[in-house]
Amino acid sequence: MKVLIAYASRAGSTKEIAEFIGEKLRGRGVEAEVQDVGSARAAGGYDAYVIGSALYMFHWMKDARQFLSKNRDLLAIRPVWLFSSGPVGVQKTDSAGRDLRDASVSGPKEIEELKEAARPRDHHVFFGALYGEKLRGGIGLTYRFMQRSKAVRESMPDGDYRDWQDVATWADSIADSLLAPGTTVPIQS
Repeated sequence: MKVLIAYASRAGSTKEIAEFIGEKLRGRGVEAEVQDVGSARAAGGYDAYVIGSALYMFHWMKDARQFLSKNRDLLAIRPVWLFSSGPVGVQKTDSAGRDLRDASVSGPKEIEELKEAARPRDHHVFFGALYGEKLRGGIGLTYRFMQRSKAVRESMPDGDYRDWQDVATWADSIADSLLAPGTTVPIQS
């Protein structure tokens, strides 16, 4: 079983999550390659896919959305898992008590589009890392401007909030699914 883990990452946090998932899958005997979505040209050579993107302003990055759109026919006939990396901070729920790992709370706003394009077995939202000094271009400028507000600083604090045990548990569930007795994937065309 050969799996492509494709990611879109602006400052490296989502890339590190993808690499960690790849390590976990390889540790379970699954052949896994980790690539940036922009580098994953020959997407047809895999039996399954794990695709992730950083969330910015509750949206997946454009490159990740384009990867799903470009490969939608292929993804429709293979096992697919999606992940988003985005919420930051120590609070696991919002002010209404909703779990921030729930896509309906934290995004991506285009989750229904993504589900239609990829037909994933699961979509998981992971807490991310945010280091404002690593953000460049318009996003960096917007971030620095928004950080003038105390409320924004409190809702988007710098730091690493990734829960590696959560990522490991999810990766193990993917490996369990792929390695289950009787698991088959369509013959590659």
